[in-house]
Amino acid sequence: MSLDVTKCEICPNKCGVDRRIATGVCGVNADIRIARADLHFWEEPIVSGEKGSGTIFFSGCNLRCVFCQNYEISTLRRGKTVTVDELIVEIKNLEEKGAENINFVTPTHYAYAVKEALEKYKPRIPVVYNTSAYESVSTLKELEGLVDVYLPDFKYYSSVLSKSLSGRSDYAEVALNAIKEMFRQVGEPTVENGLIKKGVIIRHLVLPGNVEDSVNVLKTVYAEFGEKVWYSIMSQYFPSGRAKEYPPLDRRLKGVEYKAVVAKAEKMGMNNCFIQETSSAKEEYVPEFFGDYPKK
Repeated sequence: MSLDVTKCEICPNKCGVDRRIATGVCGVNADIRIARADLHFWEEPIVSGEKGSGTIFFSGCNLRCVFCQNYEISTLRRGKTVTVDELIVEIKNLEEKGAENINFVTPTHYAYAVKEALEKYKPRIPVVYNTSAYESVSTLKELEGLVDVYLPDFKYYSSVLSKSLSGRSDYAEVALNAIKEMFRQVGEPTVENGLIKKGVIIRHLVLPGNVEDSVNVLKTVYAEFGEKVWYSIMSQYFPSGRAKEYPPLDRRLKGVEYKAVVAKAEKMGMNNCFIQETSSAKEEYVPEFFGDYPKK
């Protein structure tokens, strides 16, 4: 079974460890750790709406992006341990706060817990699966019918770049196959009263000095999905994590770089697309996290 934590192969790393007694590549064991459960207002407008997206941030990550803006929880694994039932309580609390949806952020390595929680309690509002897209198709199949909106990144086109910055040379191939499965499950977007109820939004963060790779990313996903999904081209990069060790990631994105990528998207005919102001690159947009750091 793809969600078996006793020999974990939940994600493409397939590290095979028994997460009941050890940590995987994701840096966490089988105990569920979350670092935030609150309304979030800085997602795409059709996700956040007016009342905010009910985000639940998980600790740990199956990638090691050197520039991660959530480095505190993805790599340092800050958070608190919860049971599946306590996770359900967090979901219900967010519903009561008026959340437009339940947004699981970096949930890949806890897909088994997400599945169990949603099988016990399916929210009345859409469920969003917010991921790096470094996903196994077999794991995604386990979530069919439980997730309404997929919100995957497509970080890189170049295998050299993905190996250097995230430790995985197969990222682009894996991500494209994963997003194909997401689209198979939920289909073309359904938007009601300005809010997405079902569908896929592919995100791409433009990195300093990597305009060509960004353009290749957009060409790849647009050739595959056309106007059948939404796109989000993000300018919110700022040096975080270990980025200062990896020039040109040690600087902010230039406006001219972002505009060059957007111009290519427009030339392609990419209409279902969110564009950011370059002023979005602010550290204050990173939410506050709770919990402690795991003992070494």
